Amino acid sequence: MSTLATPIAARLRAPAARFWSLPVALRIALGVAFLAGFSLALRTQGLHGRYWIDEGLSVGISSHPLTDIPSVLRQDGSPPLYYLILGAWMDVFGVGEARTHMLSVAFAVLDVPAAFLAARAMFGSRAGWIAALLTAMNPFLTYYAQETRMYALVALLSTIVAGTFVLSFVQRRRAWLPVFALALVLLMYSHNWGLFLAVGTGVALLVLLAGDPDRRGLLRDAILAYGAVAVLYAPWLPSLAFQAAHTGAPWSEAPTTKEALGAVTSLLGGAGAATAFALAAGTGLAGLLVTPRLRGPKARAVLALLTMGIVALALAWTLSQISPAWATRYLSVLIGPLLLVGAAGLARAGALGLVVVALIALIWANPRTHALQTKSNAHAATTYVRDVMQPGDLVVAVHPEQGPLMHLYMPKGLRWANAMGPVADPRVMDWRDALPRLKAAKPTPTEDGLVRSLRPNQRLLLVAPIIRSANWSAPWTSWVRRRSAQWQRVLDKDERLARVLAAPHLRGRRPKGVRLVLYQRL
Repeated sequence: MSTLATPIAARLRAPAARFWSLPVALRIALGVAFLAGFSLALRTQGLHGRYWIDEGLSVGISSHPLTDIPSVLRQDGSPPLYYLILGAWMDVFGVGEARTHMLSVAFAVLDVPAAFLAARAMFGSRAGWIAALLTAMNPFLTYYAQETRMYALVALLSTIVAGTFVLSFVQRRRAWLPVFALALVLLMYSHNWGLFLAVGTGVALLVLLAGDPDRRGLLRDAILAYGAVAVLYAPWLPSLAFQAAHTGAPWSEAPTTKEALGAVTSLLGGAGAATAFALAAGTGLAGLLVTPRLRGPKARAVLALLTMGIVALALAWTLSQISPAWATRYLSVLIGPLLLVGAAGLARAGALGLVVVALIALIWANPRTHALQTKSNAHAATTYVRDVMQPGDLVVAVHPEQGPLMHLYMPKGLRWANAMGPVADPRVMDWRDALPRLKAAKPTPTEDGLVRSLRPNQRLLLVAPIIRSANWSAPWTSWVRRRSAQWQRVLDKDERLARVLAAPHLRGRRPKGVRLVLYQRL
């Protein structure tokens, strides 16, 4: 047995010896490339998962000419960067779940080297490798890497913002100031919650100013960086003001403190992994912060990352008490500071930190593809009616934001409406004053006008939401629920229509998505 083991061991040692004989920079590049490749494999398991509501909105908006997208977004409430990138991507690679999901995969994979470089520059090599591993396997990123939304891009930019902030204002490496300013303004152009992280970095800067001997130099650099951000973001301010006045998030409710904490734990894959992460990283961070070298660059970097993340979260929560605009996915803006400061703590926690990293990696290795493949039944539902719908037939989405998604999966040449009346551009959900318009649009006269537009034998397809729980209590969703029931009653009683089919049949566990009811004009 030993005679067999000897040549096997020799064969295993030979590649290892060759690897360790390579230049350090090349070994590092290969290691990071391996983690990026692992991230790619993990984050393409559910690549072909069908679109859900928000993805339909993304594709619909981005299908407009690039120069039109900023003006189209006055109806939506989002900043334009992601949609411009997605529009250019679709022009090259086409439309389809796998094609558009790959853009998000690319952002998530790029976050691996970004996290490695940022953590290594701030806290050393061990922290760099831990940050790269955490970023490569983080389940929140794994999920949103396979969704046609901006959250993987936001996570990437938040990592760059957090890292370059520390390099610029803690380590005082002024060459990174332009990178910080550019990354921050791109983040603000990607998602409105980027504004919260921007405020968080501003508060972190004030904390740094209080303990920096070169306050004048630090303040000068801050004016240069944030001045550039202000100049670059200024062109979007009129659109932002219009969106704030007319769109908002009527589908959202004010979060409780418990819900906010639960959202943070979801960034780390659930309560178990989050608890282990917090205890081990907290041990390392406490050891760093209570040392006499509190004024050292590593301690100040930790303080800056914690400050920007906590302030951003607190500001988002507080403003959502006044005007609700809260969703767990929006917390992607915290991924960068969270994983970077966690990597610092885990690296300093010694053996305990390495054990916890290994345990978290085991938990996070599950790609959770079932959730990705059951986001919506919209595509499956359309298979019941696609072959019978003819040009000129009418689709009425009484859950209005389902309209752009259904438009992706239905034949060309159909006419489109929602519970508020005819829709001129079915690729976009018009959120401008949507709640007052939904309340004002009475089902009976709205339905009567639409049915009058049908010729004999033409069809009307009702797209209704599947109500799976009692959580439809936000202002918008409660009215959608009410209007859905009213519309079905009005259509069923209309003697000008014959009901042809209803699908899917809702037996047992209800899917997420839509129920279709087809009528024919007599």
